[in-house]
Parts: sequence; structure tokens; C-alpha cells
Amino acid sequence: MMIRTAAVALLMLPTALAAQDASNVPVQVEEQSIDALRAQMTQGTSSVAITQAYLARIAAMDRTGPTLRAVIATNPDALAQAKASDARRKAGKPLGALDGIPVLIKDNIETRDPIATTAGSLALKDNVTRRDAPVVAALRKQGAVILGKTNLSEWANIRSTHSISGWSAVGGLVRNPYALDRTSCGSSSGSGAAVAASYAAVAIGTETDGSVVCPSSMNGLVGLKPTLGMVSRTHVVPISHSQDTPGPMARSVRDAALLFNAMVGVDPADPATRESQGHIHDFAAPLAAASLKGVRVAVLRPEMPDALKRHYETTLEVLKAQGAVLVDADMPKLDGIGEAELLVLQTELKADLDTYLATTPKTVTTRTLDQVIAFNAANAVTEMPFFEQETFVAAAKTRGLTDPEYLGARAKSLRLARAEGIDAVLAKAQATLIVAPTYGMPWLSDTVYGDNFNGPSASELPAISGYPHLTVPMGLVRGVPVGLSFIATRWADQAVLNAGYVFEQAAKARVVPKYLPTNDAGPGLGGAR
Repeated sequence: MMIRTAAVALLMLPTALAAQDASNVPVQVEEQSIDALRAQMTQGTSSVAITQAYLARIAAMDRTGPTLRAVIATNPDALAQAKASDARRKAGKPLGALDGIPVLIKDNIETRDPIATTAGSLALKDNVTRRDAPVVAALRKQGAVILGKTNLSEWANIRSTHSISGWSAVGGLVRNPYALDRTSCGSSSGSGAAVAASYAAVAIGTETDGSVVCPSSMNGLVGLKPTLGMVSRTHVVPISHSQDTPGPMARSVRDAALLFNAMVGVDPADPATRESQGHIHDFAAPLAAASLKGVRVAVLRPEMPDALKRHYETTLEVLKAQGAVLVDADMPKLDGIGEAELLVLQTELKADLDTYLATTPKTVTTRTLDQVIAFNAANAVTEMPFFEQETFVAAAKTRGLTDPEYLGARAKSLRLARAEGIDAVLAKAQATLIVAPTYGMPWLSDTVYGDNFNGPSASELPAISGYPHLTVPMGLVRGVPVGLSFIATRWADQAVLNAGYVFEQAAKARVVPKYLPTNDAGPGLGGAR
């Protein structure tokens, strides 16, 4: 079965997508929170009308209009799911807080809907598994409407070190809603751009190292990379069982927490989730009473562009005004952590991807990493027009999960990231939180040189350690979004959400995107003459 692209799926929608409820009043979905959508439904607007409004917005903006290319496929069953939600509501039997709320899912996460899970690769164009990842099944138990699948950096950005974030052979290049010629980062690029553009209130992304927090930061969103083990990874196209995790992406901390509530849980098929049982609760409820008064916060000041540095210092004053005790801190020098992480990711990629591919339908003919590499080489015109697959090739040469070199690399990277990294910074500052700029400003998308990570990055240590990492909009620098990171120790997901919420409510820094062709404009470029 061929993948149904967003454009084709949208052509199959009824022509009467007027996005109106029964009273013929247009439904407002742009910049609407989960609470606002629930209020609309309480006041009589149907989930069908809300779902239609989002589908109409995607149709108007994704392959036409600004051409964001954030959605790979809309779900042909979405309206039926919304109709079922309306029936439950009418009967007074809603399933949960997300009943009737449309949610977008990154296209490396399986859903039982009649659409493929491709990870952006044509090698998986026929991967229609008809099974829900447990994280998606959890959303359905809450009554969420699975609206569609979002574009991503192909294979979650692990194929090459010279990749273009947000590009996939299936979906093309995701564009940043703030400046269309700039990156949406990755690998959850489509989830980031889609939520920023109000294709849905919330979306699920996945992260191995930066893939939730970077696109959230660069699309003006809140993104939570949770403690590893809070959310199941079963039926998610894998990179690394040591670092992979789904995470919520939203325009507010409360929406991220509401989505997170529906995602967490123990999965017998994922051993990493076993320890989460005692740490699962309502993550949204405590936000209203959250405070930073007297909370010691370790402040990192990595190298960054001067414009970002000035903006960051102003942001720190917001935290101080909320009562936070800011303590200057330096990250210890952690020699060899990057090399150790890379070996872990390459080794686990081969082992985990081979295991996953063996479970896909027989229509999927690439059933090992070696076969994917061969497929890419045979289809280089469509699969490798901009960058190669040298990371895949290196991964194929690794020696398995019992290799002493791999085991040593995992032990080393974990020790450096935890005991000698985050734990050491927190202990020295006697702090419970670390703050830093999440990343630098979005760079120009470049098909010649690929990505240009030319600013700070806060993602590596929480990604390797499995600790929680929240990014919250810090406003715009030179017209494009930047994020503020909150990092804490294992299972302290509530602490980072609380801190992020307090900051968000005080700073009110998020700016609505304007879909400008570029931010490289203005009188300065023309000079005085």
C-alpha cells in the first residue's frame, strides 16, 4: 500500500470543509489551547467541526500558502474519531481530558490508522502496521483524535552528519513559520512547525539528542524531553534504547503537561518504563501553585552570539524577579563524551533497527539496516539528493550489544553526563535546576552545506543521562525564536514543568508566527544610500 501524502489525503476530504459547527458559526482553532478547545465543545461546538477546521487549515497552508510541509499524511479516520467523541460527550461519557482534541503524531510513531509509518524514508512507504504504539493507544484511551502524521528529519536525523534538519524523501523540507527560509531544526521538525502554525494544539515528537527541544526552541514552542522511562518507546522506529523517548510539544507549558499526562505509563514491552510507576501523577494540576521563590538555579553561560547573550541576561532577570536564587555555574570539561555517545548510538541503531524492521509488514522489503543502506544507494536520486548515509554505514559495521567497546562507551557517557555533568553542577551550586539557552537561533536551510549548529546546545547531557529537559519560549532574537532550557535530575519532570510554567507566565515571551519569507530584510541591508 502506497503512503498517502498530505496532499492526496486532503483531496479525499469532503468539499464542504467549511469548519463550522451546527449553529453555522466559524470555528476558531488558531492559537487555541486544549482548555479553549474543551470550552468550545462545552459550549456546543463539535469535535467534528474542530477537526474539520484543523484539516482545512492544513489544506490551506501545508502544501499551498506558506508551504510548511509539516504534515506527511492526514488521517482518513480522523473525522470518524471526532464523531465518536461527540457521541460520547452527548451521552455524558467522555473518556478523558483529551476527548475530542486533535493531536498530531510524528511519523516515526506507529498508529493503527490506515496510514504508513515512514520515518520519512521511502524504504518504509508501505509500513502500514495497523498497530498503535502504546503512547498512541494511551491517547486514544483519553479520547484524542489522531489527526495525522508529521514530517521529520529522515530516520530522525541519524543517517548522516551532514543532513538537512527537517528534510525527508517522503515529506520534503519543513519550513519555519517565523521565517520560511530558516530551519525548523529536527528531528521533530514537522511537529514543531505544525503546532507553531496551529495545525493542532499539541503534537508528539521524539528525541534521542535534541530532537524535541531543538525544534521546540526554534519554532517558539514548549517541548519536554522527559525522564527516560516515563513514556513507552514500543512501536517507535528506533535509534537508541539508551536515549530514545517520545515527548510532548505545545504552545504552552500547561498544554504540554496535559498531553504528557496522557502519554506516561508502564509498558511491559519496554523495560525502561518499569521504574516510572511511582513517578506518574497529574503533571498539569500542580502548575497553578508553582513558585520559584527561594529555588536555587544553576545558571550556565555557554558561548553564544552577542545578541542571544544580551537576550539571555534579560531573561535571567525575569527568573530573579520571580524569586529564584541564581547561582553562576560552569559545566565541567567532559572529555570524550561526544565520541562515546556516537558509538552508543551507532551500535544501538543497528541492533534496535534490525529488531524493529523484522516486525514490520511483509510489504516492507527493507528488513535490516544493511538492506536500508542498499535501498538508499539504489534510489540515491530520491533518497540522497543532498546528503549521504555515512552514519548508517558506520553503524552497520558495529559489533553488537555485547561488544566491550560499546559497553565501555555507554558506561563512560552515562558517568560523564550524570555524576560528572548534571549532578556535579547541581551539587556544586546546591541547586535543583539548571538553566541555559536551549540552542542558538535558527540557521538558513542549506542544501549545499547542510545544518549549521553555530550556537549553544543544552541537549546532550540530559539526552545521555535520561534526565528531564524542558524548553520554553524566550522570545525572538533578530526576528526568530529562541528557547530557555530547564534541566533537572532523574524523575524531576514536575520540577522542570513548574519552573517553566512560572517563567512562561511572567515573561509571556512567545510571539505568534507571521510566515515571513525571510527575516533577512529591512533598511539595514540596503545601507544609507
